[in-house]
Amino acid sequence: MMKISTRHNLKRGATLIAVFWIMAVMGLALVATVKISRYQSDVAGSQINGIEARQYAEMGINLAANPAVEEWDFMLRQTFENDAGFEAKILSEGGRFNINYILFQEDKKLLRDIFQKWGIDFDVASEIADALTDWIDTDDDVALNGAEYEYYEGQGFYNRPFNRPFYELDEMRLVRGMDLVEAANPRWRDWFTVWSSGGLDVSEAPAEFIAMAAETNIEAAQALVEIVDGADGIRNTEDDQPLSVQDALANMGIIDESGVIPGRLNSDDPVKRIESVGYAGSVKRKVVLIISSRAQNPQILDRKEVIIQ
Repeated sequence: MMKISTRHNLKRGATLIAVFWIMAVMGLALVATVKISRYQSDVAGSQINGIEARQYAEMGINLAANPAVEEWDFMLRQTFENDAGFEAKILSEGGRFNINYILFQEDKKLLRDIFQKWGIDFDVASEIADALTDWIDTDDDVALNGAEYEYYEGQGFYNRPFNRPFYELDEMRLVRGMDLVEAANPRWRDWFTVWSSGGLDVSEAPAEFIAMAAETNIEAAQALVEIVDGADGIRNTEDDQPLSVQDALANMGIIDESGVIPGRLNSDDPVKRIESVGYAGSVKRKVVLIISSRAQNPQILDRKEVIIQ
């Protein structure tokens, strides 16, 4: 009888252990299911918020593209219920250096100065400037330190250089030496454009760019920016004081009889960059629209969407 009882108890113990294991596995499965459901819910919520954020960003774009709306209009910043809304900006695309304009002006010195500012030595900066020039010219003559078809063929590329202006900034990455530029300044695209009408807009560019183009110190360029910003010291407000190229040079005390520096500058560039950030909850979407002007029937030059978070 003792042996039968012992065996019975052992079976009961094994059964209980098996039950406990099954319950543990089921518990883990339940926890995993809850986590998956929560994740799927978060993803769905994020997707919904992403759609709403994009819609609000588009709302800001449409509003800012209206020529009746001024850069400082309060309507460019709107908040709605459920922590949603948008903030739009109307900027000049002339606030960046037009790479095609610089190259067609054969202003390699300006490019060298920019690259040297980023830590690239003079000789390498000269080579990159020459390679950029060879990329956009229509001949096969190699500049002093440039790169034409023979160089790219040796690298395994049989359709380079394009021998035309850059259509977009990412094309610059294909040019010999631009990998060094990207390593020196990963944000180099923030300095350049292919869309502006010409030189750097003295009423829109940051002081750092103006100092580079005007070959002056940053203090003089910053003083010029403060004049443009007006009494409140804030850009794109009603008291801004746009300047002509002549007034800008005079305020910085620059006299250049060669015409090189005035040729690098511009004022009141018609090409506009409209940036609109829409948000819904914690999700943000940014839409950037570049248009030929804000007058009637503007031409859309470029459009892109950026996921911020």
